[in-house]
Amino acid sequence: MVVALKDILLQVLLAGSAVFLIPLFYLGLSRQAAAKVERNGVMLTSLALTSAASMLLCLLFVHYAGPVDVPISLGIVPLTLVILYCRPVIGLTLTLLHVLFYFLLAHPYNMYEFLLQTGILLYPIVWLSASRFKHYTRSRKTTVVISLITAELMLSGLLCIPLLDDGTALSLFQWITLTLGYTIGAIFAGSFSMLWIEHMHHHQGLEQHLSEVHHRYITETEKLHQILNAVPLSIATVDPEGTVQFVNDTMEQTARNQLPCTTTSNLIGLPASQFVEQGQADKLENSIRRAVVHGEINGMTVRYGSYVFQSRTVPIYSLSLDQTREVTGAMLIIQDITELEMLRSELDNVDRLSLVGQMAASITHEVRNPMAVVRGFLQLMQEKSPQSLDHYYRIVLEELDRANSIINDFLSLAQNRISEKEESQLHDIIHELSPLLWADANLRGQSIELMLDHNVPKLHLNSKEIKQVVLNLARNGMEAMPEKGVLTLETRMVDDKVELCVHDTGLGIPRLKQEKLFEPFYTTKAKGTGLGLSMCRSIVERHNGTITVESQEGEGTTFKVSFPR
Repeated sequence: MVVALKDILLQVLLAGSAVFLIPLFYLGLSRQAAAKVERNGVMLTSLALTSAASMLLCLLFVHYAGPVDVPISLGIVPLTLVILYCRPVIGLTLTLLHVLFYFLLAHPYNMYEFLLQTGILLYPIVWLSASRFKHYTRSRKTTVVISLITAELMLSGLLCIPLLDDGTALSLFQWITLTLGYTIGAIFAGSFSMLWIEHMHHHQGLEQHLSEVHHRYITETEKLHQILNAVPLSIATVDPEGTVQFVNDTMEQTARNQLPCTTTSNLIGLPASQFVEQGQADKLENSIRRAVVHGEINGMTVRYGSYVFQSRTVPIYSLSLDQTREVTGAMLIIQDITELEMLRSELDNVDRLSLVGQMAASITHEVRNPMAVVRGFLQLMQEKSPQSLDHYYRIVLEELDRANSIINDFLSLAQNRISEKEESQLHDIIHELSPLLWADANLRGQSIELMLDHNVPKLHLNSKEIKQVVLNLARNGMEAMPEKGVLTLETRMVDDKVELCVHDTGLGIPRLKQEKLFEPFYTTKAKGTGLGLSMCRSIVERHNGTITVESQEGEGTTFKVSFPR
């Protein structure tokens, strides 16, 4: 009886070894490799292989380990688990192997022993249970495994009855005791193996979930870094002591503008006061301290060399387990406002100049009235004076006319009013001015050449103002040319713009003077006012166009006016 109990214990260990041998397949594998193996379903394949070995060992023990009082094989336990947990193909393969092992090991064959040691009569019930087994809860799975193993062992016990009549020394009580021992041992081996498989499944699920969470964390972290690097703001995070922990690409570039050799690794670990001048370091440190200690959001304007920055300090919170927020550092958001400050300064200057211009326009407008009275009385005095004085009268009247012309140009420049435009053809404006230009050119012994592109479309223009531009540029060109000079008016399409070119064959303009041509009151002529080109630029800009000059000394000058279509 003691020997029989030892046999039962050994078979229980052999039947349960199918599950405990599975970890051997993971020896030598790294954590990542083991997780990959589990995701590929190798664990169930390992279970099938170890179960096949366990079935073979159980049959070998029954047939060759010595005289066995009750020839029951517990190989049915790992086979049942394989059918319930693995794919049908694997379960069918092990079922056939179990039958094959019997025929390879059993000599002579006995029908009762075949049914007893293979448990083939209950295969249909096990296969029917396998279809829904994976969807059961753990407790229900345990119940199903215990029920199937109990039924298999009870059936095996009943099949042992015919074998007891063949001269075995066992009494009925001993037979019942051994049958119960095999049943209890099989239930223990099956239940424990099932729980171990469930534990490995649960561990595999946790590993997979942890891997997915880790992958999402890495993905979201990388996405956050890309967003922070794409933001056109300099961003840095600091710990409660004000030490830099992170800088984005814009912050690194801003620092590199001040110190060319700066890299991200140089910035991290240093105090945040490195981003400002020494005199403003205390203000920045105080701003960080208020954000960390009191949770305040505050801003300040800082300077670094010739650059001006707007700095904003924001506290960074971490959520603890008790749902309370704790400040763990601060974030510095720095925006370069150097250009904005320059534009604001220029805007203030423009406002002041505009006010001065309006005052000057009012004054010059009032000056014209007494000048008109003076000119009228001079003409009256000329009629009553001797002809010997006409020469002096003519000089005074010409200077009055010149002064009046200067006033008109200045008023036109200072008003800068909104142009009323209508669809016009630039060529029509040029043709209207041609007789006047030709008359002026003939008096100077010069000629005019028109090169007009027929593909030029109609534009939204103020015809009166464009006439002023063309007439002013043409007369400037003629005044710059000697006798027999040629003035060329050309129109053409350049990309999506219409370009008007006025080219003369004069002496050209030095490069240093070209930069000042469009400044008010700057002139290269002896009697020029310096307002003509300024007025031209003002008109062109009101038409959303541009005016440029190209000149080579000794080769002439070309003014280019571009209008959008």
